[in-house]
Amino acid sequence: MTVTTWLSLLLVCLMGAMFPGASLAVVLRQTLQNSALHGVVTAVSHALGVGVYALLSVLGLGLLLQQSPILTQLISYAGAIYLLWIGVQGLLAKPHSSSAHAGLQTQQTASLWDAARDGFMIALLNPKIGLYFLALFSQFIHVGMGKDAKTLFVLTIIMVDGLWYILVSLVLSRGPLLAWLKQHQLWVERALGLVLILIALRIFLS
Repeated sequence: MTVTTWLSLLLVCLMGAMFPGASLAVVLRQTLQNSALHGVVTAVSHALGVGVYALLSVLGLGLLLQQSPILTQLISYAGAIYLLWIGVQGLLAKPHSSSAHAGLQTQQTASLWDAARDGFMIALLNPKIGLYFLALFSQFIHVGMGKDAKTLFVLTIIMVDGLWYILVSLVLSRGPLLAWLKQHQLWVERALGLVLILIALRIFLS
């Protein structure tokens, strides 16, 4: 893979990672409701989920999504159900007492495993990611592609996706923005829950 080709791949990866959607909402929710570490774990696990699609693409198995609309639909519905579950949790969020804000980070019951599960499943149960690979990344995959080029392809996608959401999590977890989010935490959580539910409903209706 030439430097020019890799830079083109890098740009496409950035475009895909920066596009707002359910992934961003889940990372934001984990960061706000739990901690920056939860957000980072969500980001890393999401990148690994995206990496699964990247690996399937270089192995040629990504065409299954394009050739099997039933499989694509089943994965979409599974993802929508998962989004509904997370969204309802957000809508049912309870207000935090002002005295608890200072110790909020240590009072959370959510584990890092919960954060990892959410990040990975949101990526894995989104067949549109696989179709995105077929549409935009197919130009980087060819029959004579060597093992090194395939490895670089997969690692680039994982690193860009993970680093972008890690950056998002770290930016949101400090400074004036964090103070504002904590002050309006209940409504932010409910708004994120509503966004996830609307995305799930759009999947069911599309």
